[in-house]
Amino acid sequence: MSKKQNKPDQLRITAEARLARESKRIDDIRSTQEILHELHVHQIELEMQNEELRAAKLELEESHEHYLELYDFAPVGYLTLNIDGKIEKANLTAAKLLGGVRSKLIQRNFNHFVAHDNQDEWRRHLFNMLAGDNPLTIELSLLRDSGSLYFYGRLECMLLEQDGEVTGIRIALSDITKKHSDDEALRESEALLRDSHFLAGLGSYVLFLSTGLWKSSEMLDEIFGIDEQYNRTIEGWAALIHPDDRQSLVEYLKHEVIENGRLFDKEYRIIRHNDLAERWVHGMGKLQMEAKGRAYKMLGTIQDITVSKLAEADSRIAAIAFESQEGMVITDIAGTILRVNSAYTAITGYTSAEVIGKNPRIMQSGRHDKNFYDAMWKTVLNKGSWEGEVWNKRKNAEIFPEHLMITAVKDAEGMTTNYVGTLTDITVTREAANQIQHLAFYDVLTRLPNRRLLMDRLSLALAASLRSGKEGALLFLDLDNFKTLNDTLGHETGDQLLQQAAQRLESTVREGDTVARLGGDEFVVMLENLSSHRMEAAAQTEAIGAKVLSALNQTYQLGMHKYHCTTSIGSTLFGDHKTDIDELLKQADIAMYQAKKAGRNTLRFFDLQMQANINARVALETQLRNAIEKREFVLYYQVQVDHKRRALGAEALIRWEHTELGFISPAQFISLAEETGLILSIGQWVLESACAQLKAWQNNGLTREFTLSVNVSAKQFHEANFVLQVQETVKHYAINPALLKLEPTESVLLEDIDATVETMNALRAIGVHFALDDFGTGFSSLQYLKKLPLNQLKIDQTFVRDLVTDNNDQAIVRTIIAMAQSMNLQVIAEGVETEEQLLLLQQSGCKHYQGYLFGKPVPIEQFEASLTQSNELS
Repeated sequence: MSKKQNKPDQLRITAEARLARESKRIDDIRSTQEILHELHVHQIELEMQNEELRAAKLELEESHEHYLELYDFAPVGYLTLNIDGKIEKANLTAAKLLGGVRSKLIQRNFNHFVAHDNQDEWRRHLFNMLAGDNPLTIELSLLRDSGSLYFYGRLECMLLEQDGEVTGIRIALSDITKKHSDDEALRESEALLRDSHFLAGLGSYVLFLSTGLWKSSEMLDEIFGIDEQYNRTIEGWAALIHPDDRQSLVEYLKHEVIENGRLFDKEYRIIRHNDLAERWVHGMGKLQMEAKGRAYKMLGTIQDITVSKLAEADSRIAAIAFESQEGMVITDIAGTILRVNSAYTAITGYTSAEVIGKNPRIMQSGRHDKNFYDAMWKTVLNKGSWEGEVWNKRKNAEIFPEHLMITAVKDAEGMTTNYVGTLTDITVTREAANQIQHLAFYDVLTRLPNRRLLMDRLSLALAASLRSGKEGALLFLDLDNFKTLNDTLGHETGDQLLQQAAQRLESTVREGDTVARLGGDEFVVMLENLSSHRMEAAAQTEAIGAKVLSALNQTYQLGMHKYHCTTSIGSTLFGDHKTDIDELLKQADIAMYQAKKAGRNTLRFFDLQMQANINARVALETQLRNAIEKREFVLYYQVQVDHKRRALGAEALIRWEHTELGFISPAQFISLAEETGLILSIGQWVLESACAQLKAWQNNGLTREFTLSVNVSAKQFHEANFVLQVQETVKHYAINPALLKLEPTESVLLEDIDATVETMNALRAIGVHFALDDFGTGFSSLQYLKKLPLNQLKIDQTFVRDLVTDNNDQAIVRTIIAMAQSMNLQVIAEGVETEEQLLLLQQSGCKHYQGYLFGKPVPIEQFEASLTQSNELS
C-alpha cells in the first residue's frame, strides 16, 4: 500500500482516537460532576450529622452537668470505697454529713468515721457482704471528721465488681438521726408506760361486746393471777369477781355504763385465780362506738388497790384511836406540829390553830436543861422511842407534870418521816405519889430523908462503891445539949432548931451527898465517891466534917431567942465492903459518943488508928502552910545524860527542909498539897526557881545548852491562868523557853483532853517543851497520845527496876521506845541504876537516861561541882 493511501487512514485513526479520548474525557467530567454532586450531597449530610452530633454533644454535656448537680446535691450521700475501704468518690451531701471538705475526704479510710462502739459491727457487716449478703442495709453511729458524735446513719451498701472480682463498695448514706431518736423515744415511752403501769399496779384490757371475748395486758394477768391458757370470755371474767360483788357489778355495767353511756368507774373485789387471794381493785373503762352509734367494745384499766384499802381502814381505826383520852401530837421530821387531838388541846389549853406549824418547845417549862432534851432525842434517834416524865407549861403559864412518850414513825425504807407524841397529865397522880413518898421516905418536920430512905440509899451506895472501888463515909451527928433546949424553951423552939440545922446541913455538903434525920436531934450525912485511897478518903471526910461543924456552930435565931449550939460527929468509912448497913450506923454512932467524950464540938473516927493518922495529917497541913510562908523548900538536881554519858541537863526535884524534922520527902507532902490546893503556890515557886537556875546556867559555857525538867501537877496544869504564869515567868527571867521542859504526869489526861491539848499548844507556841512523866503507868495515855504536842516520853522507873530479870518489863520498854520512834518522840528512861539496865535500854534503842548510875539528886552546888569534875576528867 502506498504512502498516500495510508495517510487518510491515519487521520481517521487519529480522529477516532482523539474522539475516543474526548469522549472519555467527557465521561470523566460527567463522572467527576456526579462525584462532586454526590460529595456535595454527602457533605450536606455530614454537615447535618455534625449538627446533630453537636446538638447531641451539647445535650450530653448538659445532661452530665445535670447528673453531676443531682449527684452532688442529692438528699442522700454517695460514697465509693475501694477494696481497702478508702474513699475514692463522694458527693457534696456525703461530705457535708461526714463534716469535711470533699477533697479532704478522698483517700480517707471510712473506718475513721465509724463510731468506736460500732467498729466491730461495721467489720461484721463487711464480712457478711463479702460472704454473699449483697446488697446490705446497715444502721450505725457515725462521727464527723472532728471526732464528735454527729448523727445516726443508714448505709445502703453494694459491692462493685469487675471481671468477677470485687473492686469496691458503693454506699448510699442517709441521716436517720431524727428517726432513730423518735424510735428510741417511742421505745422509752412505751417502756415508761409499762413500768408506770407495773409500779402503779395498773393493768389494761379490751372487751369485745359482740363476741364476749377479752384481751388483757401482762400486768392485768398478774393482778388476776391468770396465765395465757385462762378462759378469756365473759364467763371467765365473771368467775374472777368476788361473789358478794358480782351481782352489783353486773347491774352497774348494765344500767350505768351500757344503757346510760357513763364511764365505768368502780371499786370491787376479786378472787385471784392462782392463789384464791381476795384483792380490792379499781376498774375504769369507756365504751367504743361504731359509726351507727352502737357500742362494739370497751377499753379500760384495772388497778390493785388492796394496800390503799387496808391503809384506809387502818386510817379510820387510827382516827378513832387518835381522839382518845390521851393527848396526841404529830410532827414532821423537823419537829413542826402537823396535827393535835382534842385531848391535847384540853390538857395544854392551846387550840389546834395556835400550835399547828409551831414547835412543841413552846410548852417547855424551863425546868429541864439542854442536856435533858439532848439525851431524850438521842434515845429517840437510837431506839425509835422515848418515854418518861417531863414538866411542861400550859397556855396560861401553869407548870404541870406529864407522862410523855415520843415514837418515831418510819417509812418502808426505815427512814424517819414523823414523830408522834402521846402525853398524859399526871398532876393529880404526881401530887398523890409525892405525898405518899414524903410520908413514907421523908421526915415531916425537916423534909429530909428519913431512916427508911437513908437505908435504901446506903444500900445503893455500898453497891456503887463496890463497882467503882471508891470509898464512902457516914457522918453521925448529934446536937449537943438539945434536951436542955427543949426543957427550957419548949419543943416548938426545939423544932425550929432542928429545921434550921437541917437547912445548914443541906447547904454545906456536896451535891449528891445525902442528909437524913434519924429522929430527935440525930442526923446522918452519907458521903459518896470519895478517893479510892482510904487515907485520902478519910482526909476528905474530915474536911467536910470541919465545914459541917463550922456551919452548925453559927448562932441560931429561934423566934425571939438567939441560941448557940455545938455538934458532936462520929464517922466511919464503908469502902471495905465487909460491914453491913446496921453495923455501919452502929460504928458511926459509937464514934459520935467518942466525940462527946472528947469534949463535944468535934469529929471522931471509929478507927482509932485512922483518927491518929488524921490528926497527924492535920498537923502536917499546918506545917506545910508555914513552910510556904517561910520558904523552907529547896530544889535538888538529878543529871540527865545521853548514850555517851554526856550531861544534857537535869530534872529539878523539890525537897522540904523542915526546921525541926529535917528533910521531908515529896512522897510525904505532895499528895496533901494537891488535896488542899497548896500545890499551886508550891508549883509556882518551883517554876520560878527553875527559870532562875536556867538564867544562871546561860552564863556558863558548860551549862548554856542544858535543859531543865520541872514536874507539873494536874491541878496546877488545869488552872485557868497556868499558861499566863509560865509565859510571864519565862519572860521575867529572859531564858530560852526551849530549855524549859515541863513534865506533866498521865493524870492530866483524866480531865478535859481538849483543854489539855489547848494548854500544851499555847506553851509550845512560845517554845516550851513537854515530856510525859511516868509514861505507861496510867490507862488513858495511849488513847490520847497522838493528840498531845509532846517532845519526849519518860519511861517510868517501875519498868526499869526489874528490866534485867522481867521479860514483861523488857517487852513494855521495847514497845514504848518503838512507839515513840514511830511518832518522832525522844525517850528517856528514869531509875537507871546498873550497867545491865543501861545495856538493855541501849539495845532497845533508848538514848537518854536518868538515875543513880549517873548521879543522885543533889543541891545545885554539888551538881555543878560534879559537872566541872566530869568535864576535867574528859
